[in-house]
Amino acid sequence: MARSSSPEEAYDATPFVPDDAQDLDALRTAAAACEGCPLHAPATRTVFGEGNPHARVLLIGEQPGDQEDRQGKPFVGPAGRLLDRALADAGIDPDDTYTTNAVKHFKFIQVPERGKRRIHKSPTLREMTACKPWLDAELRLLDPDVLVALGATAGKALLGSRFRVTEQRGVLLPYEERGECLVATIHPSAVLRADDRDALYDGLVTDLRVAARVLG
Repeated sequence: MARSSSPEEAYDATPFVPDDAQDLDALRTAAAACEGCPLHAPATRTVFGEGNPHARVLLIGEQPGDQEDRQGKPFVGPAGRLLDRALADAGIDPDDTYTTNAVKHFKFIQVPERGKRRIHKSPTLREMTACKPWLDAELRLLDPDVLVALGATAGKALLGSRFRVTEQRGVLLPYEERGECLVATIHPSAVLRADDRDALYDGLVTDLRVAARVLG
């Protein structure tokens, strides 16, 4: 008799996503128990999206970082503050946004010579695909006017492995049956890591202005 695989071995969050969820709080509660891929085991918690439930703008990042994993909220710390500033400079009210990640658990490695520090590791396409049912459910309930993919991982989670943020950023892209509603740009953390922060920040704002024009 063949041994049945565990949920995380299936790499699919679908069994954990409630079909009848009527609001984001119900999704958030269900996501806390997700074991749809192996990333749930070492992570502290599921980091679900947060923000305005009636938001016109859905911001999608890569995955939680160390502090997000500890606090249970997306985009806390310097990257989140920079993103809020860039949104405002682009003409988008940060309070009219909802922020989430393509992958809801923190993926990391630890190396003995760096002590207990958890080092970010990019999720694989398989891990992104496993977590996509949560993103689909958020999108269904939010029904935003525009989606903003922050960084290459978010873009690949939405558009597939051939997506390249350097080639497809700053223009309206089609997304599934929703038509042209997706804008890709760099992740705010890329600005913080750059030597020429001003130039990258200006580029981020320019891309976000494309999203702002959708809002009218």
